[in-house]
Amino acid sequence: MAAKPDPAALEARLGYSFRQRGLLTEALTHVSRSGGGPTYQRLEFLGDRVLGLAVADLLMRSFPTASEGDLSRRLAELVRRETCAEVALAWEIGPYLRLGGGGTGAMRRNVSILGDVCEAVIGAVFMDGGFEEASALVGRAFAPRLEALAEVPANPKTVLQEWAAARGLPPPVYAIVDRSGPDHAPTFRIAARVQGLSEGLGEGSSRRAAEQLAAEAVLIHEGVTRPAAAGQEEVSRG
Repeated sequence: MAAKPDPAALEARLGYSFRQRGLLTEALTHVSRSGGGPTYQRLEFLGDRVLGLAVADLLMRSFPTASEGDLSRRLAELVRRETCAEVALAWEIGPYLRLGGGGTGAMRRNVSILGDVCEAVIGAVFMDGGFEEASALVGRAFAPRLEALAEVPANPKTVLQEWAAARGLPPPVYAIVDRSGPDHAPTFRIAARVQGLSEGLGEGSSRRAAEQLAAEAVLIHEGVTRPAAAGQEEVSRG
């Protein structure tokens, strides 16, 4: 039987030592493992709010002259599930996840699960050490990603709408083609449709993410933008 990973090693990567390590255990426990006990869902709910406030504060200090709209777009980019999953991967959190039936390698790299656990860990640090410690954790994990946001992130849906309007076309329409997976980890498949153009399809762990990818698919097909690097959009690959 493989040795269980040492929580102290994870704490070292987080830069935070728990006084109540049970909170860390809870933050790493998937509903499939709970057996009716606590899972990461409540801490994820809390961590989502803590992350939003901490990142908003970070952005206000990092971009003192940015408009509210620019700050909002940067915030959306930093707190999206895919970014949180990247942070969880940087923490090497996969082996520590408590999954039912032992879990699979794919589950330990799943974007939805990793994103949720990242927020749950932030929530656990808030419960254990307060906002100052949680904000410091967010700063260590997310501040390096600010360098990629020197330019305001382009919103594919906005770009597509403006591009269509400039050509006298009606606004894009987004439709759910399919929704699969459990309620706590759904997968949406969305079609973006612009009159007279081939539709674009996008798949993501939230409706918003899938709509963005669908809009981007149309833009790529029309030659407005170039495809992202392989593997950039799906953290769970590999």
